[in-house]
Amino acid sequence: MQIRQHVGSGKPAVILHPSGVVIGFDELEARANRLAHRFRGAGLHEGDTIAILMENNEHMHAVMWAARRSGLYYVPINTHLTAAEAAYIIDNSSAKAIIGSAMLRDTCAGLAEHLPGGLPRLLMIATAGSEDGLPGWDRYPECVVDQPDNPIDDELEGDLLQYSSGTTGRPKGIKRELPHVPPDAAAGMMSVMVGAWMEPDSVYLSPAPLYHTAPSVWSMSVQAEGITTVVMEKFDPEGALDAIARHRVTHGQFVPAMFVRMLKLPEAVRHSYDLSSLKRVMHAAAPCPVEIKRQMIDWWGPIVDEYYASSEAIGATMITAEDWLEHPGSVGKPMEGAVHILAEDGSELPPGQAGEIYFDAGYSFEYLNDPSKTAAARDKHGWATVGDVGYLDGEGYLFLTDRRHHMIISGGVNIYPQEAENLLVTHPKVLDAAVFGVPDDEMGQRVVAAVQTVEEADATEEFAEELLGWIRERLSHFKCPRSIAFESQLPRTDTGKLYKNELINKYSV
Repeated sequence: MQIRQHVGSGKPAVILHPSGVVIGFDELEARANRLAHRFRGAGLHEGDTIAILMENNEHMHAVMWAARRSGLYYVPINTHLTAAEAAYIIDNSSAKAIIGSAMLRDTCAGLAEHLPGGLPRLLMIATAGSEDGLPGWDRYPECVVDQPDNPIDDELEGDLLQYSSGTTGRPKGIKRELPHVPPDAAAGMMSVMVGAWMEPDSVYLSPAPLYHTAPSVWSMSVQAEGITTVVMEKFDPEGALDAIARHRVTHGQFVPAMFVRMLKLPEAVRHSYDLSSLKRVMHAAAPCPVEIKRQMIDWWGPIVDEYYASSEAIGATMITAEDWLEHPGSVGKPMEGAVHILAEDGSELPPGQAGEIYFDAGYSFEYLNDPSKTAAARDKHGWATVGDVGYLDGEGYLFLTDRRHHMIISGGVNIYPQEAENLLVTHPKVLDAAVFGVPDDEMGQRVVAAVQTVEEADATEEFAEELLGWIRERLSHFKCPRSIAFESQLPRTDTGKLYKNELINKYSV
């Protein structure tokens, strides 16, 4: 996995939107090399870890490429975390360096008091002005201007050390064994998929934060193929349409929450942008309501493909838009190996019955510093799971039901809230919805919903009653929420995952 072969092409490697900052392949290569030399000069060697605290900016890819060609693990940290939360990840990963940014200066400044062993020796902060520095932190990129821009002598392939989003507890580090080979000899995780899905002259849109697994891995994978990546500095629905039109984007990757927000734009706005350059788009990270995907295909055409995978990379499925129209709601068939649906006793379930999803192919991994969780992710066959629930149809297509830990048990009946959530967001006045269970003396758990409306003025008791009646007309009553509350913003990650524990705690009173 390398970008070096595209030096001299004259093509942009990264275009930031909306600022328009452009980094060519030549410059990206030079920046990565200078930083790799700095890592070696600071005593960082294969298997060491660096932490990255940066928003989507012009430096993020250079840092990741420098780590990757230095045999290092790199940990992109969620920019929304507090200093204490970020420090937990830095400490848990045993990071020997931190590279931050001026935008996250306050977070970086607060790390020291939460790190039991103190700050690592190598500290860098990407600065935009003289006031952006931190005492004891080197100013980047000034601190590497004297470093060579040629490759280090002992290049080795590194890897992403991704931490889970922490929606059910503290984030877990997902670590894989390094290949112990030079980058040129290492197999790119996404090279086959990128090669089959895109062409050399494609332009790829990355609208999500690069600290997440898919945006970081996909953007680096397309760069390794010489493809330009348009990186949105921050997602907003109309901004995504503007980026596609302005940069003649041909491919992109989204999450369903982005689709919902784009579809909720006024029709005149949606149709005011020229999206004719689009050839294929992909979505993943969270289940997409069937009706939302139908609306996207009606709008953009049958070019909306989908894959289902996890940060653990235990396996993946894929389905094209054309195939999905024949199997609506499915996330496809496995790219390699097989999918197994298991009951609680570990037995394999027949088609049509929902159970925990296991893959028998994929990468080996461990949850860092947590051997019990690592062991619990595999069964007696060595098949791996991340706790998702679903079923296979008679043709072997996989359908997702929900996450195991999201299941509600009310009156002894298992209820998967995803079905009600998917329906609620199709209401024209609803922007987002979360359905969850709270303690109930009679039923064990009671189904409730928290809803974010498109217009704040619609968050009324009258609309709550209207919405309850609307969903009861369309869904079995036992699956419907008993009550609806309104939130100005649901606690959702940038990839669409809900922090339901926050809502459960709030409404369990």
